[in-house]
Amino acid sequence: MRIAQITYSTRPRGGVVHTLALAEALARRGHDVTVWTLGRGGDAAFFRPVDPRVTVRVVPFAPRDDETIGARIVRSIRVMGAALARERGAGAAHVVHAQDCISANAAAAAGVDVVRTVHHLDEFTTPELVRCHDLAVTAPVARLCVSRAVAREVHDAYGLAPTVIPNGVDAARFAAAAGPAGAASRQAWQARLGAYVLALGGIEPRKGTLDLLEACAVLRRTHPSVRLVLGGGETLFDYRPYRARFEERAAELGVEPVVLGTLADDDVPPLVAAAAVLAMVSTKEGFGLAAMEGLAAGVPVVARDLPVTREVFGEHVAYGRDVPSIAAALSDALDGVRAAGADAGRALAAHHSWDAAAAAHERFYRVVVAEGGDGGAPVDLAGRQPAGRR
Repeated sequence: MRIAQITYSTRPRGGVVHTLALAEALARRGHDVTVWTLGRGGDAAFFRPVDPRVTVRVVPFAPRDDETIGARIVRSIRVMGAALARERGAGAAHVVHAQDCISANAAAAAGVDVVRTVHHLDEFTTPELVRCHDLAVTAPVARLCVSRAVAREVHDAYGLAPTVIPNGVDAARFAAAAGPAGAASRQAWQARLGAYVLALGGIEPRKGTLDLLEACAVLRRTHPSVRLVLGGGETLFDYRPYRARFEERAAELGVEPVVLGTLADDDVPPLVAAAAVLAMVSTKEGFGLAAMEGLAAGVPVVARDLPVTREVFGEHVAYGRDVPSIAAALSDALDGVRAAGADAGRALAAHHSWDAAAAAHERFYRVVVAEGGDGGAPVDLAGRQPAGRR
């Protein structure tokens, strides 16, 4: 099949990581795969090398300093939509797969039938963003989710029943970083940072970063030398007010978090493997890729107690619902109290391979191509059938 995968950025974010890994796995299965993206800020390539079997199309997207977030998203849709419209006709993709709201809206604007993965549902108040979000769920000819929990949210909000294909994870890469070959890189991070609680994804409301800060302030009473380290944080949205509140609160609490910002791709596995604990206390998640990477590296994980994290991780991670319970779970992890053994966590991560995810996507695509839509009652890979459909 000729398959087009569309994402909104070249920079490291969960949906972009998913897009590239899925595209590469599909190409390994012999498909002709093209990844489309917007080249924000003059970017001409992705944040990491891409398998040469995958064609990459970067659509230029000039920066504008005076632009609101809403206007930038509308322009993103228009620019990507125009590029996709130019590619219609002979040789066009059999399947066009959007991984985010912008990409789904762009395909719809180009008059292209699109499949959409709804990684999670967002909540917006700006009318143009609400319209973008809703259209990106309702306009596609077929929908996927990476967990049953999010599929249920989509069903409850829109009366639609997405098919569930769990995410993949490059478990071997993180396991290697935890092994003998990764020792020097791990030691370099530990020499720089000491013992640390790591969170990936930056400082933003959905990541629950303020709660994690508060929990680490509590943690200092029993583990005064353990630092909070934050990695990543590339985003389309403006979270400066939230970050200002985070910095203000850190000063009030006397906590000095280390903010690493955007990381080189090769730095991420040893940073994860060297952590004392990986914290993923997001208030909303679709799957929890960072936590799965932590398990692959044999690192204890503390997660927010959500339906999706219970579904994906079961008893392989420790849970917290609020600041006191998150702090207690972090303390237990630092003291060697594990939700489950490290080997069990590694096995769970290894189970979620990108090759398995690609095979499931291939089967799903064939149904969509054959039937021109969802194609019968969607059944997820866990053997359960979502209730209802449009």
